[in-house]
Amino acid sequence: MTSSFKIYKPTIVVLAVFLVGVFSFSQSDTSTFKAQVALGVNSPSTGGFVTGFEGKSLNFPTVNLGLQYMFKRNLGIKLDYGFNRISNESGTPDFKVNYSRINAQLVYDTSRILSFFPPRVGTFIHAGPGFSMIKPLGDYGENDESFLNMMAGMEFHYGVSDKLSIYLDMSYIHSFSRDFDPVTNGFGSFNGSLLTVTIGASISLSGCYYCE
Repeated sequence: MTSSFKIYKPTIVVLAVFLVGVFSFSQSDTSTFKAQVALGVNSPSTGGFVTGFEGKSLNFPTVNLGLQYMFKRNLGIKLDYGFNRISNESGTPDFKVNYSRINAQLVYDTSRILSFFPPRVGTFIHAGPGFSMIKPLGDYGENDESFLNMMAGMEFHYGVSDKLSIYLDMSYIHSFSRDFDPVTNGFGSFNGSLLTVTIGASISLSGCYYCE
Protein backbone atom coordinates (compact mmCIF):
# COMPACT_ATOMS: atom_id res chain seq x y z
CA MET A 1 0.00 0.00 0.00
CA THR A 2 2.81 2.42 0.91
CA SER A 3 4.73 1.74 -2.28
CA SER A 4 1.58 2.27 -4.36
CA PHE A 5 1.00 5.64 -2.69
CA LYS A 6 4.57 6.70 -3.50
CA ILE A 7 3.95 5.87 -7.16
CA TYR A 8 0.69 7.84 -7.34
CA LYS A 9 1.78 10.74 -5.07
CA PRO A 10 3.25 12.99 -7.84
CA THR A 11 0.06 12.68 -9.90
CA ILE A 12 -2.11 13.40 -6.87
CA VAL A 13 -0.06 16.52 -6.08
CA VAL A 14 -0.35 17.79 -9.67
CA LEU A 15 -4.10 17.22 -9.65
CA ALA A 16 -4.48 19.06 -6.32
CA VAL A 17 -2.48 22.07 -7.53
CA PHE A 18 -4.49 22.20 -10.75
CA LEU A 19 -7.78 22.09 -8.83
CA VAL A 20 -6.70 24.92 -6.52
CA GLY A 21 -5.70 27.01 -9.52
CA VAL A 22 -8.98 26.42 -11.30
CA PHE A 23 -11.27 27.27 -8.40
CA SER A 24 -9.28 30.38 -7.41
CA PHE A 25 -9.36 31.85 -10.93
CA SER A 26 -12.05 34.06 -12.44
CA GLN A 27 -12.60 34.87 -16.11
CA SER A 28 -15.28 36.68 -18.05
CA ASP A 29 -15.01 34.16 -20.89
CA THR A 30 -17.28 31.18 -20.19
CA SER A 31 -15.23 28.89 -22.45
CA THR A 32 -11.91 29.34 -20.62
CA PHE A 33 -12.40 26.94 -17.71
CA LYS A 34 -14.77 24.02 -17.86
CA ALA A 35 -15.51 21.02 -15.65
CA GLN A 36 -16.58 17.82 -17.36
CA VAL A 37 -18.39 14.77 -16.03
CA ALA A 38 -19.44 11.81 -18.18
CA LEU A 39 -20.85 8.30 -17.86
CA GLY A 40 -20.69 5.45 -20.34
CA VAL A 41 -19.32 2.06 -21.31
CA ASN A 42 -15.95 0.51 -22.15
CA SER A 43 -14.62 -2.28 -24.33
CA PRO A 44 -11.26 -3.91 -23.37
CA SER A 45 -8.83 -5.42 -25.84
CA THR A 46 -8.95 -9.23 -25.82
CA GLY A 47 -5.14 -9.42 -25.74
CA GLY A 48 -4.99 -7.77 -22.33
CA PHE A 49 -6.12 -10.87 -20.43
CA VAL A 50 -4.31 -14.03 -19.38
CA THR A 51 -5.23 -17.11 -21.42
CA GLY A 52 -8.44 -18.57 -20.05
CA PHE A 53 -9.75 -15.23 -18.83
CA GLU A 54 -11.95 -13.11 -21.04
CA GLY A 55 -13.71 -9.81 -20.36
CA LYS A 56 -17.09 -8.71 -21.66
CA SER A 57 -16.92 -6.86 -24.95
CA LEU A 58 -19.06 -4.11 -23.39
CA ASN A 59 -18.78 -3.10 -19.73
CA PHE A 60 -20.54 -0.60 -17.47
CA PRO A 61 -19.71 1.78 -15.91
CA THR A 62 -17.12 4.14 -17.27
CA VAL A 63 -16.91 7.44 -15.36
CA ASN A 64 -14.80 10.39 -16.53
CA LEU A 65 -14.11 13.57 -14.54
CA GLY A 66 -12.08 16.39 -16.08
CA LEU A 67 -10.98 20.02 -15.91
CA GLN A 68 -10.29 21.89 -19.14
CA TYR A 69 -8.47 25.18 -19.67
CA MET A 70 -8.43 26.84 -23.10
CA PHE A 71 -5.46 29.22 -23.25
CA LYS A 72 -6.30 30.06 -26.89
CA ARG A 73 -9.60 30.07 -28.69
CA ASN A 74 -8.97 26.67 -30.25
CA LEU A 75 -6.18 25.19 -28.12
CA GLY A 76 -6.11 24.11 -24.50
CA ILE A 77 -5.24 21.46 -21.96
CA LYS A 78 -7.27 18.98 -19.96
CA LEU A 79 -6.50 17.00 -16.82
CA ASP A 80 -8.91 14.15 -16.30
CA TYR A 81 -9.55 11.03 -14.26
CA GLY A 82 -11.33 7.94 -15.52
CA PHE A 83 -12.77 4.91 -13.74
CA ASN A 84 -13.75 1.73 -15.60
CA ARG A 85 -15.17 -1.58 -14.39
CA ILE A 86 -14.40 -4.72 -16.42
CA SER A 87 -16.22 -8.01 -15.77
CA ASN A 88 -15.77 -11.54 -17.05
CA GLU A 89 -17.54 -12.91 -20.08
CA SER A 90 -20.06 -15.67 -19.38
CA GLY A 91 -18.51 -19.14 -19.48
CA THR A 92 -15.10 -17.91 -18.29
CA PRO A 93 -13.68 -17.68 -14.72
CA ASP A 94 -15.41 -15.06 -12.57
CA PHE A 95 -13.50 -11.83 -12.04
CA LYS A 96 -13.96 -8.07 -11.84
CA VAL A 97 -11.31 -5.44 -12.48
CA ASN A 98 -11.26 -1.74 -11.60
CA TYR A 99 -9.33 0.20 -14.24
CA SER A 100 -8.44 3.77 -13.20
CA ARG A 101 -6.40 6.31 -15.12
CA ILE A 102 -5.15 9.90 -14.94
CA ASN A 103 -4.27 11.76 -18.16
CA ALA A 104 -2.94 15.19 -19.12
CA GLN A 105 -4.10 16.02 -22.65
CA LEU A 106 -3.96 18.71 -25.27
CA VAL A 107 -7.37 19.81 -26.54
CA TYR A 108 -8.01 21.26 -29.99
CA ASP A 109 -11.29 22.85 -31.07
CA THR A 110 -11.98 21.62 -34.61
CA SER A 111 -15.35 23.40 -34.93
CA ARG A 112 -14.04 25.87 -37.54
CA ILE A 113 -12.56 23.03 -39.60
CA LEU A 114 -15.70 20.88 -39.37
CA SER A 115 -17.95 23.84 -40.11
CA PHE A 116 -20.70 21.76 -41.74
CA PHE A 117 -22.18 20.96 -38.30
CA PRO A 118 -25.05 23.15 -36.99
CA PRO A 119 -24.02 26.31 -35.05
CA ARG A 120 -24.75 24.81 -31.61
CA VAL A 121 -22.55 21.75 -32.30
CA GLY A 122 -18.85 21.92 -31.46
CA THR A 123 -16.17 19.31 -32.09
CA PHE A 124 -12.96 18.74 -30.14
CA ILE A 125 -10.06 16.31 -30.36
CA HIS A 126 -7.88 15.48 -27.35
CA ALA A 127 -4.75 13.41 -26.79
CA GLY A 128 -2.06 12.98 -24.18
CA PRO A 129 -0.09 10.65 -21.88
CA GLY A 130 -1.26 9.22 -18.61
CA PHE A 131 -0.96 6.56 -15.96
CA SER A 132 -3.22 3.50 -15.59
CA MET A 133 -3.90 1.65 -12.32
CA ILE A 134 -5.44 -1.83 -12.34
CA LYS A 135 -7.09 -3.30 -9.24
CA PRO A 136 -8.60 -6.81 -9.54
CA LEU A 137 -11.36 -7.63 -7.06
CA GLY A 138 -12.32 -10.79 -5.21
CA ASP A 139 -9.90 -13.74 -5.14
CA TYR A 140 -7.33 -11.88 -7.25
CA GLY A 141 -7.26 -8.65 -5.25
CA GLU A 142 -3.49 -8.68 -4.69
CA ASN A 143 -2.66 -8.71 -8.40
CA ASP A 144 -2.38 -4.95 -8.93
CA GLU A 145 -0.88 -3.63 -12.14
CA SER A 146 0.15 -0.11 -13.21
CA PHE A 147 1.59 1.24 -16.45
CA LEU A 148 1.82 4.28 -18.69
CA ASN A 149 -0.79 4.96 -21.35
CA MET A 150 -1.56 7.24 -24.26
CA MET A 151 -5.12 8.45 -24.73
CA ALA A 152 -6.80 10.03 -27.77
CA GLY A 153 -10.39 10.83 -28.53
CA MET A 154 -13.00 13.08 -30.07
CA GLU A 155 -15.89 14.96 -28.49
CA PHE A 156 -19.13 16.25 -30.05
CA HIS A 157 -20.73 19.05 -27.98
CA TYR A 158 -24.22 20.47 -28.16
CA GLY A 159 -24.46 23.90 -26.57
CA VAL A 160 -27.47 24.14 -24.26
CA SER A 161 -26.39 27.58 -22.99
CA ASP A 162 -23.23 29.65 -22.47
CA LYS A 163 -22.63 27.72 -19.27
CA LEU A 164 -23.57 24.19 -20.29
CA SER A 165 -23.04 21.77 -23.14
CA ILE A 166 -23.94 18.09 -23.46
CA TYR A 167 -21.33 16.00 -25.23
CA LEU A 168 -20.49 12.57 -26.63
CA ASP A 169 -16.91 11.38 -26.22
CA MET A 170 -15.25 8.44 -27.99
CA SER A 171 -11.74 7.66 -26.76
CA TYR A 172 -9.05 5.01 -27.08
CA ILE A 173 -6.54 4.36 -24.28
CA HIS A 174 -3.43 2.53 -25.46
CA SER A 175 -1.39 0.78 -22.77
CA PHE A 176 2.41 0.66 -22.57
CA SER A 177 2.55 -2.31 -20.21
CA ARG A 178 5.01 -5.12 -19.79
CA ASP A 179 3.85 -8.73 -20.04
CA PHE A 180 2.93 -10.03 -16.61
CA ASP A 181 3.58 -13.49 -15.24
CA PRO A 182 0.24 -15.34 -15.37
CA VAL A 183 1.26 -17.64 -12.52
CA THR A 184 2.37 -15.06 -9.95
CA ASN A 185 0.41 -11.94 -10.80
CA GLY A 186 -1.69 -12.36 -13.91
CA PHE A 187 -4.90 -14.05 -12.84
CA GLY A 188 -7.80 -11.68 -12.76
CA SER A 189 -5.70 -8.75 -13.98
CA PHE A 190 -5.66 -6.75 -17.20
CA ASN A 191 -2.89 -4.90 -19.01
CA GLY A 192 -4.46 -4.14 -22.37
CA SER A 193 -5.94 -1.17 -24.17
CA LEU A 194 -9.43 0.22 -23.71
CA LEU A 195 -12.08 1.85 -25.89
CA THR A 196 -14.60 4.09 -24.09
CA VAL A 197 -17.82 5.80 -25.16
CA THR A 198 -19.39 8.29 -22.74
CA ILE A 199 -22.10 10.94 -22.61
CA GLY A 200 -21.63 13.87 -20.26
CA ALA A 201 -21.95 17.54 -19.39
CA SER A 202 -19.37 20.31 -19.76
CA ILE A 203 -19.97 23.15 -17.27
CA SER A 204 -18.34 26.57 -17.29
CA LEU A 205 -16.27 27.47 -14.21
CA SER A 206 -15.25 30.89 -15.53
CA GLY A 207 -17.32 33.97 -16.16
CA CYS A 208 -20.55 32.56 -14.80
CA TYR A 209 -21.15 35.62 -12.64
CA TYR A 210 -21.66 37.46 -15.93
CA CYS A 211 -23.66 34.79 -17.71
CA GLU A 212 -27.37 35.17 -18.32
